Amino acid sequence: MKVLRDFFSVIDMHTVLVTVLAVASTYICGRLGLEAEIPTALIGLAVVFPIVFSIQAAYRRREECLAYFGGLKAHAVALYYAHRDWVPEGKGVAEAHHDRSRLLVQELIDAITLHFTEGEGRSKQSFRRVYDVMSRFSVSHEAMREAGVPPNEISRISQYLSKILIDFEKMNNILMYRTPLSLRAYSYVFLNAFPIVFAPYFAYLSSEYYPAVGYLVAVVYSLVLVTLDNIQEDLEDPFDQIGTDDVKLDVADDYREVCTPQPPLDVPGGVTKTAPKRKPAPAPAEEA
Repeated sequence: MKVLRDFFSVIDMHTVLVTVLAVASTYICGRLGLEAEIPTALIGLAVVFPIVFSIQAAYRRREECLAYFGGLKAHAVALYYAHRDWVPEGKGVAEAHHDRSRLLVQELIDAITLHFTEGEGRSKQSFRRVYDVMSRFSVSHEAMREAGVPPNEISRISQYLSKILIDFEKMNNILMYRTPLSLRAYSYVFLNAFPIVFAPYFAYLSSEYYPAVGYLVAVVYSLVLVTLDNIQEDLEDPFDQIGTDDVKLDVADDYREVCTPQPPLDVPGGVTKTAPKRKPAPAPAEEA
Protein backbone atom coordinates (compact mmCIF):
# COMPACT_ATOMS: atom_id res chain seq x y z
CA MET A 1 0.00 0.00 0.00
CA LYS A 2 2.84 2.38 0.78
CA VAL A 3 4.26 1.88 -2.73
CA LEU A 4 0.91 2.75 -4.31
CA ARG A 5 0.50 5.74 -2.00
CA ASP A 6 3.96 7.04 -2.93
CA PHE A 7 3.21 6.47 -6.63
CA PHE A 8 -0.09 8.36 -6.59
CA SER A 9 1.51 11.19 -4.60
CA VAL A 10 3.39 12.30 -7.75
CA ILE A 11 0.29 12.23 -9.98
CA ASP A 12 -1.51 15.57 -10.02
CA MET A 13 -3.76 17.69 -12.23
CA HIS A 14 -0.84 18.48 -14.51
CA THR A 15 -0.50 14.76 -15.24
CA VAL A 16 -4.22 14.52 -16.03
CA LEU A 17 -4.18 17.60 -18.28
CA VAL A 18 -1.18 16.44 -20.33
CA THR A 19 -2.70 12.96 -20.68
CA VAL A 20 -6.04 14.36 -21.82
CA LEU A 21 -4.27 16.70 -24.25
CA ALA A 22 -2.28 13.77 -25.69
CA VAL A 23 -5.43 11.66 -26.20
CA ALA A 24 -7.40 14.57 -27.70
CA SER A 25 -4.54 15.52 -30.07
CA THR A 26 -4.23 11.89 -31.18
CA TYR A 27 -7.96 11.73 -31.91
CA ILE A 28 -7.91 14.98 -33.91
CA CYS A 29 -4.88 13.90 -35.95
CA GLY A 30 -6.56 10.54 -36.66
CA ARG A 31 -9.73 12.25 -37.86
CA LEU A 32 -7.76 14.66 -40.07
CA GLY A 33 -5.44 11.96 -41.40
CA LEU A 34 -2.34 13.66 -39.98
CA GLU A 35 -0.06 10.67 -39.47
CA ALA A 36 3.73 10.51 -39.34
CA GLU A 37 6.38 8.08 -38.10
CA ILE A 38 8.38 10.41 -35.85
CA PRO A 39 11.62 9.09 -34.29
CA THR A 40 10.93 8.37 -30.62
CA ALA A 41 14.55 9.22 -29.80
CA LEU A 42 13.47 12.86 -29.94
CA ILE A 43 11.47 12.32 -26.74
CA GLY A 44 14.56 11.13 -24.92
CA LEU A 45 16.69 13.97 -26.26
CA ALA A 46 14.19 16.81 -25.79
CA VAL A 47 12.38 15.76 -22.61
CA VAL A 48 13.72 12.73 -20.74
CA PHE A 49 17.40 13.66 -20.60
CA PRO A 50 16.87 17.18 -19.14
CA ILE A 51 14.37 15.88 -16.57
CA VAL A 52 16.62 13.02 -15.43
CA PHE A 53 19.59 15.39 -15.17
CA SER A 54 17.50 17.74 -13.01
CA ILE A 55 16.37 14.84 -10.80
CA GLN A 56 19.99 13.78 -10.21
CA ALA A 57 21.00 17.36 -9.34
CA ALA A 58 18.03 17.84 -6.99
CA TYR A 59 18.64 14.51 -5.25
CA ARG A 60 22.30 15.38 -4.73
CA ARG A 61 21.22 18.66 -3.09
CA ARG A 62 18.86 16.73 -0.79
CA GLU A 63 21.67 14.39 0.29
CA GLU A 64 23.89 17.39 1.04
CA CYS A 65 21.06 18.88 3.15
CA LEU A 66 20.84 15.68 5.19
CA ALA A 67 24.58 15.78 5.88
CA TYR A 68 24.52 19.45 6.90
CA PHE A 69 21.44 19.03 9.10
CA GLY A 70 22.97 16.00 10.79
CA GLY A 71 26.15 17.94 11.57
CA LEU A 72 24.14 20.90 12.84
CA LYS A 73 22.13 18.74 15.26
CA ALA A 74 25.21 16.86 16.50
CA HIS A 75 27.13 20.07 17.27
CA ALA A 76 24.07 21.56 19.00
CA VAL A 77 23.89 18.56 21.33
CA ALA A 78 27.66 18.80 21.89
CA LEU A 79 27.15 22.42 22.97
CA TYR A 80 24.48 21.32 25.41
CA TYR A 81 26.73 18.60 26.90
CA ALA A 82 29.54 21.12 27.30
CA HIS A 83 27.27 23.51 29.20
CA ARG A 84 25.94 20.65 31.32
CA ASP A 85 29.23 18.95 32.22
CA TRP A 86 32.07 21.45 31.96
CA VAL A 87 30.94 24.18 34.33
CA PRO A 88 32.42 23.78 37.85
CA GLU A 89 30.04 23.27 40.77
CA GLY A 90 29.19 26.10 43.06
CA LYS A 91 26.08 27.94 44.26
CA GLY A 92 23.79 26.59 41.55
CA VAL A 93 25.95 28.00 38.73
CA ALA A 94 26.25 24.66 36.91
CA GLU A 95 22.49 24.09 37.07
CA ALA A 96 21.83 27.54 35.63
CA HIS A 97 24.13 26.85 32.65
CA HIS A 98 22.49 23.47 32.14
CA ASP A 99 18.96 24.90 32.08
CA ARG A 100 19.95 27.80 29.83
CA SER A 101 21.70 25.58 27.27
CA ARG A 102 18.79 23.13 27.15
CA LEU A 103 16.37 25.95 26.31
CA LEU A 104 18.78 27.40 23.75
CA VAL A 105 19.13 24.08 21.90
CA GLN A 106 15.35 23.70 21.77
CA GLU A 107 14.93 27.28 20.55
CA LEU A 108 17.63 26.77 17.93
CA ILE A 109 16.00 23.66 16.44
CA ASP A 110 12.57 25.32 16.52
CA ALA A 111 13.95 28.45 14.81
CA ILE A 112 15.70 26.44 12.09
CA THR A 113 12.57 24.36 11.45
CA LEU A 114 10.47 27.52 11.16
CA HIS A 115 12.96 29.20 8.82
CA PHE A 116 13.10 26.34 6.32
CA THR A 117 9.40 25.45 6.29
CA GLU A 118 7.52 28.75 6.49
CA GLY A 119 6.76 30.59 3.25
CA GLU A 120 8.32 30.84 -0.19
CA GLY A 121 11.90 32.04 -0.03
CA ARG A 122 11.52 32.12 3.76
CA SER A 123 11.43 35.33 5.75
CA LYS A 124 14.06 37.71 7.07
CA GLN A 125 12.40 37.50 10.48
CA SER A 126 12.96 33.74 10.73
CA PHE A 127 16.55 34.20 9.52
CA ARG A 128 17.20 36.80 12.24
CA ARG A 129 15.59 34.55 14.84
CA VAL A 130 18.12 31.78 14.07
CA TYR A 131 21.03 34.20 14.45
CA ASP A 132 19.53 35.61 17.63
CA VAL A 133 19.74 32.15 19.24
CA MET A 134 23.32 31.78 17.95
CA SER A 135 24.20 35.12 19.51
CA ARG A 136 22.78 34.06 22.87
CA PHE A 137 24.87 30.90 22.71
CA SER A 138 27.96 33.05 22.19
CA VAL A 139 27.05 35.17 25.21
CA SER A 140 26.55 31.96 27.19
CA HIS A 141 30.13 30.95 26.35
CA GLU A 142 31.38 34.12 28.00
CA ALA A 143 29.30 33.27 31.07
CA MET A 144 30.99 29.86 31.14
CA ARG A 145 34.38 31.57 31.01
CA GLU A 146 33.43 33.69 34.03
CA ALA A 147 32.27 30.53 35.83
CA GLY A 148 35.76 29.05 35.58
CA VAL A 149 35.78 26.99 32.37
CA PRO A 150 39.35 27.06 30.95
CA PRO A 151 39.99 29.20 27.83
CA ASN A 152 41.01 26.20 25.69
CA GLU A 153 37.60 24.58 26.28
CA ILE A 154 35.80 27.85 25.58
CA SER A 155 37.67 27.87 22.28
CA ARG A 156 36.50 24.32 21.58
CA ILE A 157 32.80 25.03 22.15
CA SER A 158 33.13 28.22 20.09
CA GLN A 159 34.24 25.94 17.25
CA TYR A 160 31.06 23.88 17.78
CA LEU A 161 29.02 27.05 17.38
CA SER A 162 31.01 28.01 14.28
CA LYS A 163 30.27 24.62 12.69
CA ILE A 164 26.56 25.07 13.41
CA LEU A 165 26.68 28.44 11.63
CA ILE A 166 28.50 26.94 8.64
CA ASP A 167 26.02 24.07 8.27
CA PHE A 168 23.06 26.44 8.60
CA GLU A 169 24.41 28.75 5.89
CA LYS A 170 25.07 25.80 3.56
CA MET A 171 21.48 24.64 4.05
CA ASN A 172 20.25 28.18 3.45
CA ASN A 173 22.20 28.42 0.20
CA ILE A 174 20.58 25.18 -0.99
CA LEU A 175 17.21 26.72 -0.14
CA MET A 176 17.90 29.94 -2.05
CA TYR A 177 19.72 28.56 -5.13
CA ARG A 178 18.04 25.80 -7.13
CA THR A 179 18.92 23.67 -10.16
CA PRO A 180 19.37 25.71 -13.40
CA LEU A 181 16.23 27.75 -14.07
CA SER A 182 16.80 27.78 -17.82
CA LEU A 183 16.96 23.97 -17.92
CA ARG A 184 13.77 23.67 -15.89
CA ALA A 185 11.99 26.16 -18.19
CA TYR A 186 13.20 24.24 -21.25
CA SER A 187 11.89 20.96 -19.82
CA TYR A 188 8.54 22.51 -18.92
CA VAL A 189 7.97 23.95 -22.41
CA PHE A 190 8.83 20.74 -24.27
CA LEU A 191 6.91 18.58 -21.78
CA ASN A 192 3.70 20.53 -22.45
CA ALA A 193 4.33 20.70 -26.22
CA PHE A 194 5.02 16.96 -26.42
CA PRO A 195 1.34 15.78 -26.71
CA ILE A 196 0.76 18.01 -29.74
CA VAL A 197 4.10 17.42 -31.45
CA PHE A 198 3.85 13.62 -31.17
CA ALA A 199 0.10 13.33 -31.79
CA PRO A 200 0.68 12.42 -35.51
CA TYR A 201 2.93 9.56 -34.36
CA PHE A 202 0.30 8.22 -31.96
CA ALA A 203 -2.31 8.50 -34.74
CA TYR A 204 0.07 6.58 -37.03
CA LEU A 205 0.31 3.74 -34.46
CA SER A 206 -3.50 3.55 -34.26
CA SER A 207 -3.76 3.37 -38.04
CA GLU A 208 -0.87 0.95 -38.52
CA TYR A 209 -1.61 -1.59 -35.75
CA TYR A 210 -4.82 -1.30 -33.72
CA PRO A 211 -6.95 1.77 -32.87
CA ALA A 212 -6.34 1.47 -29.12
CA VAL A 213 -2.57 1.17 -29.48
CA GLY A 214 -1.96 4.83 -30.30
CA TYR A 215 -4.08 6.05 -27.40
CA LEU A 216 -2.44 3.59 -24.99
CA VAL A 217 1.05 4.74 -25.99
CA ALA A 218 -0.01 8.40 -25.68
CA VAL A 219 -1.31 7.79 -22.14
CA VAL A 220 1.80 5.84 -21.06
CA TYR A 221 4.22 8.44 -22.46
CA SER A 222 2.28 11.25 -20.76
CA LEU A 223 2.19 9.48 -17.39
CA VAL A 224 5.89 8.62 -17.46
CA LEU A 225 7.16 12.05 -18.53
CA VAL A 226 4.93 14.17 -16.30
CA THR A 227 5.54 11.88 -13.31
CA LEU A 228 9.30 12.27 -13.78
CA ASP A 229 8.83 16.03 -13.90
CA ASN A 230 6.75 15.94 -10.69
CA ILE A 231 9.45 13.91 -8.94
CA GLN A 232 11.97 16.56 -9.88
CA GLU A 233 9.67 19.31 -8.57
CA ASP A 234 9.22 17.49 -5.26
CA LEU A 235 12.99 17.13 -4.83
CA GLU A 236 13.70 20.71 -5.91
CA ASP A 237 12.84 22.12 -2.48
CA PRO A 238 13.88 19.49 0.09
CA PHE A 239 12.42 21.57 2.96
CA ASP A 240 8.82 22.27 1.90
CA GLN A 241 7.45 19.03 3.45
CA ILE A 242 5.38 18.27 0.33
CA GLY A 243 7.23 15.37 -1.27
CA THR A 244 7.79 11.98 0.35
CA ASP A 245 11.59 12.42 0.18
CA ASP A 246 11.82 15.82 1.89
CA VAL A 247 14.20 16.43 4.78
CA LYS A 248 12.24 15.94 8.00
CA LEU A 249 12.94 19.03 10.10
CA ASP A 250 10.37 18.57 12.87
CA VAL A 251 12.73 16.87 15.33
CA ALA A 252 12.42 19.24 18.30
CA ASP A 253 10.58 16.67 20.45
CA ASP A 254 13.32 14.10 19.89
CA TYR A 255 15.99 16.50 21.11
CA ARG A 256 13.99 17.55 24.15
CA GLU A 257 14.43 13.97 25.30
CA VAL A 258 18.16 14.02 24.45
CA CYS A 259 18.81 17.21 26.43
CA THR A 260 18.43 15.74 29.91
CA PRO A 261 20.38 15.93 33.17
CA GLN A 262 23.41 13.72 33.63
CA PRO A 263 22.58 9.99 33.63
CA PRO A 264 23.99 7.86 36.46
CA LEU A 265 27.25 6.04 35.79
CA ASP A 266 27.57 2.29 36.31
CA VAL A 267 30.48 1.39 38.58
CA PRO A 268 31.78 -2.01 39.77
CA GLY A 269 29.68 -3.69 42.45
CA GLY A 270 26.35 -2.75 40.91
CA VAL A 271 26.39 0.72 42.46
CA THR A 272 25.40 3.75 40.42
CA LYS A 273 26.41 7.31 40.96
CA THR A 274 26.12 10.61 39.18
CA ALA A 275 29.03 11.71 37.01
CA PRO A 276 31.27 14.05 38.99
CA LYS A 277 31.09 17.74 38.24
CA ARG A 278 34.19 19.84 37.90
CA LYS A 279 35.29 21.67 40.98
CA PRO A 280 35.65 25.44 40.92
CA ALA A 281 39.06 26.74 39.94
CA PRO A 282 41.02 27.91 43.00
CA ALA A 283 41.19 31.63 43.52
CA PRO A 284 44.61 33.17 42.75
CA ALA A 285 46.79 33.78 45.80
CA GLU A 286 47.05 37.38 46.91
CA GLU A 287 50.45 38.99 46.76
CA ALA A 288 51.99 40.02 50.05
